[in-house]
Amino acid sequence: MNLESKIPEGPLSEKWTNHKFNVKLVNPANKRKYDIIVVGTGLAGASAAASLAELGYNVKSFCFQDSPRRAHSIAAQGGINAAKNYQNDGDSVFRLFYDTIKGGDYRSREANVYRLAQVSVNIIDQCVAQGVPFAREYGGLLANRSFGGAQVSRTFYARGQTGQQLLLGAYSALSRQIANGKVELFPRTEMLDLVMVDGKAKGIVARNLVTGKIESHSAHAVVLATGGYGNVFYLSTNAMGSNVTAAWRAHKKGALMANPCYTQIHPTCIPVSGDHQSKLTLMSESLRNDGRVWVPATKELAEKIRKKEIHPNDLSEDERDYYLERKYPAFGNLVPRDVASRNAKYVCDEGRGVNETGKAVYLDFRDAIKRDGEDTIASKYGNLFDMYKQITGENPYAQPMKIYPAVHYTMGGLWVDYNLKTNIDGLYATGESNFSDHGANRLGASALMQGLADGYFVIPYTIGNYLAGEKYEKVDTDHEAFKAAEKEVKDNIDKLLSIKGSKSVDHYHKELGKIMWDYCGMSRTGEGLKKAKELIKDLKVDFWKNVKVLGSNEEFNSSLEKASRVSDFLELGELMVDDALHREESCGGHFREEHQTPEGEAKRNDEDFAYVAAWEYTGPEKPETLHKEQLIFENVKLTQRSYK
Repeated sequence: MNLESKIPEGPLSEKWTNHKFNVKLVNPANKRKYDIIVVGTGLAGASAAASLAELGYNVKSFCFQDSPRRAHSIAAQGGINAAKNYQNDGDSVFRLFYDTIKGGDYRSREANVYRLAQVSVNIIDQCVAQGVPFAREYGGLLANRSFGGAQVSRTFYARGQTGQQLLLGAYSALSRQIANGKVELFPRTEMLDLVMVDGKAKGIVARNLVTGKIESHSAHAVVLATGGYGNVFYLSTNAMGSNVTAAWRAHKKGALMANPCYTQIHPTCIPVSGDHQSKLTLMSESLRNDGRVWVPATKELAEKIRKKEIHPNDLSEDERDYYLERKYPAFGNLVPRDVASRNAKYVCDEGRGVNETGKAVYLDFRDAIKRDGEDTIASKYGNLFDMYKQITGENPYAQPMKIYPAVHYTMGGLWVDYNLKTNIDGLYATGESNFSDHGANRLGASALMQGLADGYFVIPYTIGNYLAGEKYEKVDTDHEAFKAAEKEVKDNIDKLLSIKGSKSVDHYHKELGKIMWDYCGMSRTGEGLKKAKELIKDLKVDFWKNVKVLGSNEEFNSSLEKASRVSDFLELGELMVDDALHREESCGGHFREEHQTPEGEAKRNDEDFAYVAAWEYTGPEKPETLHKEQLIFENVKLTQRSYK
């Protein structure tokens, strides 16, 4: 299979401008003749559905939540990047582009990333016009703060609830189009299969989560905006409902899955407290602006803290190791997430962790409060501090927060070309569901940027280029392809309900998550990955023999929902391990212990692995076929990442 990225010719800074002129257009009067399905209502999905409907297309919008406002985008805290250079501190479109390429450890497409940096400046204006209440300086100008992987302040924010405010802006735009009759909303409805006719995506099969009814929906094109697959690890910062099912079912119909092993570990999460937990809580990366990360200088001091013989506030400066500031003086606490996470693991592995499990480091605001006052810190991070206190019972104004890395974001996803089209005609993927912009590690505050860039400013142009060549006639849902897909979905549901085993769905999800975290998590080894593959195979066999799914299909059935999603996670987990095993290098969030520098940093192999690994599904229990898209770097020099 030849992967055509469709990157336009010409200078980097002119590619997108020229491409927008060269794409085919759909006459405004003809747009109403085309139907588009958008699956997902987070930032990428809501912005895409609203924008496409505004243009005149007929849009069907699907979400498994009871309201688009409950999409997981709402949980993003710290901010959204844009190259506005309001601080006059040297930022530019090219610097944002360079920081993103470097932060992703040179494993992303130059053209896609530059376009992202270009349109970032428009996103802020769009959101301000929608009424998003970004923080402002005393004089009224929009405020900025810093995030990891950058030495400039380019992150716009609304206290610690930026995702919520941005989603409300996109939701208001979506609601307007629902009221206008251009968007038909299907809440509590989950996509369970993609329907293909003559090699093109022509619709979906979905399950009504309230009644259990299996329904088909036809369209001229399908846009997936269904987020990432971090819940394959069970414990993650993702909402419990976040899943891979829509993307995975599309993958099994032929859409390539790219770089699935690229998962991001966020360094600033509340540590695991026990086996009772079903998810982890993120503390915004923005806290690293003013908070200082440290651990006790010796194992002995750490042990005394764990035993509560001494209090962290009692330690002198000489007894504290501000290890990020020590190792990375240029970036300090604002190193990228993969670097900060690995270093937290290192110091805890040395025995210097500070909670009962030994898996935590401190994030301390003592110096910032002394410098700026408690009121100033509260105005920036107050809701985050309140959330931390409610969860842990500790007051972060009076003592350091405890944090530890956790699974957060997935850089891998469905393979797409420059137009955000998968290798299947008529099927597009936006936001976290595609692989395109972040390489092997995402910079903080860039997820919201990509989701809104794709939805507001990219897909409205590029999908028209495809639809301009499509007939107005729509495939009817009575077509045999829809009937076959419906039967496949029903058969799978019946199979899950018929097993009547003795082990819960959560049992298998937890077991899978432990395997993935232990062997394909923050660090990986060839030996460990091979072991993980066998463990997942055995777990998958046991799942289909012994899982216990309660209830029936013709009802609201959360047990069935979870079982369907976990069955997909089991298959995805195996592919993630295969991808991590074949990539004999370390890059960004993919850290193979066999491939590291003497200082413990990720060591790339650009000669052999400077490519996108795109995997093709070949059938049940068959190995997937690897296809490679070579990455060409004409505007940046491939160097060993350094944040020192």
